[in-house]
Amino acid sequence: MSISGEMLATIALEAGALIMDVYNSDFEVDVKSDSTPVTLADGLAESHILKRLHEIEPSLIVVAEEAVSATGCFPEHGERFALVDPLDGTREFVDRNGEFTVNIAIIENGKSVQGVVYAPATGRMFVGDGLDRAWQCVVSPKSDLPPKENWRKLKVRELAGEGMTAVASRSHLNAATEDYLKKRNVKEVLRAGSSLKFCLIAAGEADIYPRFGRTMEWDTAAGQAVVECAGGNVSREDGSPLMYGKKDVGYENPTFIVSGSVCER
Repeated sequence: MSISGEMLATIALEAGALIMDVYNSDFEVDVKSDSTPVTLADGLAESHILKRLHEIEPSLIVVAEEAVSATGCFPEHGERFALVDPLDGTREFVDRNGEFTVNIAIIENGKSVQGVVYAPATGRMFVGDGLDRAWQCVVSPKSDLPPKENWRKLKVRELAGEGMTAVASRSHLNAATEDYLKKRNVKEVLRAGSSLKFCLIAAGEADIYPRFGRTMEWDTAAGQAVVECAGGNVSREDGSPLMYGKKDVGYENPTFIVSGSVCER
């Protein structure tokens, strides 16, 4: 059975409920070998996502953040595989600001073709399921997905004449990003955590998101699917596409720029 966008959204919703159970408790914070924080929520959510993906498509190989972190190894996969970040924005989770997401993406031939980004603390669900097939809805953890006819279509916006709205990382804004934005016609800069930065562009709430800091493929694949299905663009600094399955560099991304369809770069 192939995986639909609704299936991915349901899995993300279920994982979000597990995350919120921990979020609303007196949880402990550990530190991984790369000095990044991790909580019980990361592991619970990832285990559930892996189980549910296997139930739907047993042959699908999944590259998941916590499994890779625990073993130091990447699973062998073909041209079709999944990328999972069960809790993107763990720092935001620890700070309890609500800007963390569940990220699930399907990769085919190096491209992120399907993705879901769910922010359980706010209930915003973003789904990319093919060209011009991107939606958002609002759904609380432990609720059912609303009927598809109640989902709102996502579309990047046309660039307004008075300048761009940029979005930048809440936790990782650096000098390179600031220099890049100073050279563009930017009227305001929004700050956001996790893959929500991609989704703000997909929803027509921002125009450009440059990322000069380190990211991994599981951080970006779901957001890229949502943006590109909504008519936007994600590319490297030289304009070439941001691709996936880069095992030779440990699945690490280069600098990339996320933009609306007519946004200056």
